[in-house]
Amino acid sequence: MRICKSICLTAAMAIFISGCGSAKTSTAPTNTYTPTLEVSAAVNGDAVTLQMTTDLKISKEHYDHQRVAGEGHIHISLDKGEKIVVTDKQKVLDHLSKGPHEVKVSLHNNDHTPYDVSKTITFDVK
Repeated sequence: MRICKSICLTAAMAIFISGCGSAKTSTAPTNTYTPTLEVSAAVNGDAVTLQMTTDLKISKEHYDHQRVAGEGHIHISLDKGEKIVVTDKQKVLDHLSKGPHEVKVSLHNNDHTPYDVSKTITFDVK
């Protein structure tokens, strides 16, 4: 009985060790898609209309969900302030103070991870 336990234990250890030694590393597919982005600003009084042109599918229905290649949403930051999440290709910012302003626009996956694509533009409110 003792010999049988020893043989079984030895066989189990051999299977465990050989399984670990031959394990292949699994790599998740990387997201190789890089969307395009252009941003324009049209000032009208104390408001600016931002127009974002991108080949990224802006996805309202998958916002804050699992990543899907080629879709996502936009983050906007006015004057280095808090980010504004946008799920349209146009955004109006109003009640702006007179003077120069800076807007950073960046593209993000549904799960908020960045695509590392951004544009920064400046404009003046008169």
